[in-house]
Amino acid sequence: MRFDTPLPIDAVLAPLAATLESSTGAVLVAPPGAGKTTRVPLALLDAPWRGDGRIIVLEPRRLAARGAAARMADTLREKVGDTIGLRARLDTRVSARTRIEVVTEGVFARMILDDPALDGVAAVLFDEFHERSLDADLGLALALDSQAGLRDDLRILVMSATLDGARVAALLADGGAPAIESAGRSFPVETRYLGRDTALRIEDQVTAAVLRALAAETGSLLVFLPGQGEIRRVEERLRERIRDPAVELAPLFGAMDQRAQDQAVRPAAPGRRKVVLATAIAETSLTIEGVRVVIDSGLARVPRYEPDVGVTRLETVRVSRAAADQRRGRAGRTEPGVCYRLWDEAQTQSLPAFARPEILDADLAGLLLDLAEWGVSEPATLKWLDAPPAPAVREARSLLQALGALDDTGRITPRGRALRGLPLPPRLAAMVIAAAETGQAGEAADLAAVLTERGLGGTSADLSHRVEMFRRERGARAEEMRRLAEGWARLAGRHAGPLGSPADAPLGALLALAYPERVAKARGAPGQFLLANGRAGAVEAADGLARAPYLVVAELSGTAANTRILTAAPLTEAEFETTFSSRITTTDDVRFEPGAAALRARRVRRLDGIALASDPLPVPSTPETAAILAEGIARLGLERLPWTKALRQWRDRVMFLRQSEGPGSGWPDLSDEQLHATITTWLAPHLGGVSTLAGISADRLSEALRAFLPWDMMRRLETEAPTHFVAPTGNAHAIDYESEGAPILAIRVQELYGLKDHPAIARGTLPLTLHLLSPAHRPLQITRDLPGFWKGSWAAVRSDMRGRYPRHLWPEDPASALPTARAKPRGT
Repeated sequence: MRFDTPLPIDAVLAPLAATLESSTGAVLVAPPGAGKTTRVPLALLDAPWRGDGRIIVLEPRRLAARGAAARMADTLREKVGDTIGLRARLDTRVSARTRIEVVTEGVFARMILDDPALDGVAAVLFDEFHERSLDADLGLALALDSQAGLRDDLRILVMSATLDGARVAALLADGGAPAIESAGRSFPVETRYLGRDTALRIEDQVTAAVLRALAAETGSLLVFLPGQGEIRRVEERLRERIRDPAVELAPLFGAMDQRAQDQAVRPAAPGRRKVVLATAIAETSLTIEGVRVVIDSGLARVPRYEPDVGVTRLETVRVSRAAADQRRGRAGRTEPGVCYRLWDEAQTQSLPAFARPEILDADLAGLLLDLAEWGVSEPATLKWLDAPPAPAVREARSLLQALGALDDTGRITPRGRALRGLPLPPRLAAMVIAAAETGQAGEAADLAAVLTERGLGGTSADLSHRVEMFRRERGARAEEMRRLAEGWARLAGRHAGPLGSPADAPLGALLALAYPERVAKARGAPGQFLLANGRAGAVEAADGLARAPYLVVAELSGTAANTRILTAAPLTEAEFETTFSSRITTTDDVRFEPGAAALRARRVRRLDGIALASDPLPVPSTPETAAILAEGIARLGLERLPWTKALRQWRDRVMFLRQSEGPGSGWPDLSDEQLHATITTWLAPHLGGVSTLAGISADRLSEALRAFLPWDMMRRLETEAPTHFVAPTGNAHAIDYESEGAPILAIRVQELYGLKDHPAIARGTLPLTLHLLSPAHRPLQITRDLPGFWKGSWAAVRSDMRGRYPRHLWPEDPASALPTARAKPRGT
């Protein structure tokens, strides 16, 4: 095929055609503006291997799909629906003459699942694959599986401007599929770094940058912002400050009506300038004529799924270097341009190289259900560029089994096929089918429409308002969605069980059929809620939902510590009680309160993680409550127990014998670590009738500890590790077993006169460490050899002590002297 207007991609069209003649897989890397999206499919129409088969071109977004189909049809001087067809949600235009179908990635996934052999399809072209949507990864995995098992003649071409081509080539073929690169051609783009002022809201800094660019540059502007909220706020600021009537503001985001999106991407009228405020929707496969200035906030909003709580949050993140390059390239598509970046130049290298694939952060329930329909219960059996994470797979499988969509082996059930029969996420499909059983399929289908088509019914956080507005809304998109919703309701009716009595459940009750764990109860200040899964969430205090007693939440954003509720349906107290009566439980709850160091018992009425009512009760005396008290004390610390000096010494004596004889000797381990770990075993059985730490007496603690030793070991303890040493004077002195090494005996030296052997314990096998004291109990000497001390150091000690304590007896031969505890020995 010949083309009137040359494009950079033309240089590689012949090599690409030759490659696909001899190979069933290839990778094409071409920069923005090269023309790959619209030129490659047309160039392949004349390929001999195509025969009469269709070429499927996948696009990540409806806007890009419509634009690509329109440009190719215009090249052929035809309308979309003739040679060039389009398959996208709310917009399908194909005919018997169609040979190239531009298809959104989600639609293709359903196409191949319904027709695994892809009969009548010669090639599948994955455009802008670098965006790595979940649908694109699933579509490629299924296409490769079909190629390997059913269609060895199916051509698969992966195209992108920024892509790790080597990884994709290795995935397409064991030895690596051929990779073709187009040098492309774009006009020079000057990059200016404005830095990021964290003291300003991003909307304020973007507004300042737009005003600066309008004053300094010519042409239209494309401004990248993370989401719809930021776009609306920047639009408001600019409308207040731009006085030039020739400047047109054009928001562009996914939730907009198709007509409004198309209007945003049309070139400005002669003599006018356009400022397009866009999300990442404008990064790829889209040329907005007249744009030569790009302002990049460097931010994007992406979904992040948390498998542990089953919640998908919208999170604002820094863009990848690849995305930043894509955005920058929009300024040089038709003429030299300039790109303002709202970060410092040095920060560019710290950006991630590529966007994180959605498959690593998404709810995988839909993917797993699709794979089960494909006949695959384990995702790892297919070829993935990045395999689905195991935790998310487990969570998805658990959800689908709870919905009855998968059996215990992971195979799809009739219920699962019914859910797949509705082109909705599994939770919403289950909601519509369950609602059909009580005659409310239409209401549930309307709710599903609002949840799946962003912007439908307005932007209110209250879904009941959104659904009401949707039902009254006019326009092609609303009418098409109402038609789809009616179809969903009819399908659900076929799959539902016997129709029960007609119900009039509130919208929140219907939403809970999809998200039972996202029921939320108001708490504290207006707008603060606690979800049934244990997480907190908030709506703006001025929002109408803020004063609702209960919500059922559909969408959240932010971090776990700062979660914002984006959409929800309210419930009154009566509606809540009626809807969830079967899930509400009443239990007697006993907990340990650290502040009071005591047990508190309450009768709690709850729904999952939400306490609905709580009344105090007397603390029951049971083994379970004793264990709770013991565990609470362990958390406070064992030192809070009523230890006496004698009990601490008893414990030290046992540990001394354990150390001396070894762990296998039978002496128990009474270390802090072991007592803490086993507190429910040794302490709890002795806490009958006790509900507070203060109620534990020293006698109870002693009884609990002494239970560690049987009677024979108690006798050995008294014999081998006595509590006291009886001096020759007859006085008993406590032995200190706490220190490491030999036990210590602190005693005045005069009480040991006449002692020729060193004091010892453990049947005389272990000498005590003597801390010899003066008459004033000051240290004189430490020794483990008393006879040696008498013969050696005693002379020097005696000389010093005679001068200090002249009223005391200091004999030359203390081993032969009489012991005394007084200043003068008796009889002298």
